[in-house]
Amino acid sequence: MAVHLRLRRMGAKKRPFYRIVAADSRRARDGRFLEILGTYNPITRPAEVSVIEDKLTKWLDQGAVPSDTVGNLLAQVGFTEKYEKYKRGEDVSEIALRTTITERSKKTRKTKKAAAKTPVEGAPDPTQAGASGEAPAEGAADAPAES
Repeated sequence: MAVHLRLRRMGAKKRPFYRIVAADSRRARDGRFLEILGTYNPITRPAEVSVIEDKLTKWLDQGAVPSDTVGNLLAQVGFTEKYEKYKRGEDVSEIALRTTITERSKKTRKTKKAAAKTPVEGAPDPTQAGASGEAPAEGAADAPAES
């Protein structure tokens, strides 16, 4: 049985709240699970994440695989770094986990348009191509059109 650490959606409509659970990989997202390992509340600002470290460590030691989202959450609260130091045998008693994470800003239409208009560094400016005296690539304009 392959165990995955993933999010289980809870909460009301349009008010998501997630539990971090250990579940059989063949089960549905909100189906039966093995154990609750923590919570994630994206509604609050900043978003809150709480984990039960000893349970999470136990499942990771047994070979459970975190999903991409759970892996990102664990990295942001500092659990991944703490777990790796623990595996190497280093002292981790001084490391405290964060309870809040900073989410990336949402991309709106305005920010997408502004990003599209700004030129990429290192790329030649298309308005300056003719002024620089560069010749067009050979055969590009002279090639006959195929039908």
